[in-house]
Amino acid sequence: MAPPHPARLDPEALLRECSWGRTRSTGPGGQHRNKVESAVWIRHEPTGVEAQASERRSAEDNKRVALGRLRRLLAVEVRGPVPVGEVRSDLWRSRCSAAGRLACNPEHADYPAMLAEALDVMHAGGWDAKRASLRLCCSQSQLLKLVKDFAPAFARMNLARVDRGMHPFK
Repeated sequence: MAPPHPARLDPEALLRECSWGRTRSTGPGGQHRNKVESAVWIRHEPTGVEAQASERRSAEDNKRVALGRLRRLLAVEVRGPVPVGEVRSDLWRSRCSAAGRLACNPEHADYPAMLAEALDVMHAGGWDAKRASLRLCCSQSQLLKLVKDFAPAFARMNLARVDRGMHPFK
């Protein structure tokens, strides 16, 4: 069995695969920003994907924000294997109604895992959204909405489609 996609890992497990540190951030923000190392960077060592956050005053808050950004970037950058037959994870089945509606807000902790699963299935199917939606038992419009909710994912999908001679989605 393949290891879970890094975007699916809980925060502690993901951090064990990462290096991270604090630094001073530049730009506006007053004296606090100039005196305290509250900006945080995180690098996922197996893939080299990096994220950072500096907009909060607390390093712990910035670490949480950076980790969320890292999970979304991992969902876009890292492709995992897709099994033959049933492809939906327990998480996907719990978030997809019998009518094919997906229930996952882009700010929710499950969103990166859902996005990674959607992109993995689309990649395995040659970026054919209709085929992917059938395998994931959701409507094509719901699948595209999930991907469109994170602009880098939507751009990556459209770039891959254009590279294969397919039209991009709007």
